[in-house]
Amino acid sequence: MFEVGDRVVFVLDGAKGVIVEAEAEVGFYHIIWEDRFTSWEKEEMLEKPKE
Repeated sequence: MFEVGDRVVFVLDGAKGVIVEAEAEVGFYHIIWEDRFTSWEKEEMLEKPKE
């Protein structure tokens, strides 16, 4: 589970972003990506960065 403000990585392409809104009870997160694009993604498509 993620929270607003968490940094995440999209598992399919490695894009990095920050969660700006969470609908955790249904498993969807609104993310602003490093290229300033935003999208809603399912929890299973996200992971924490390996930094």
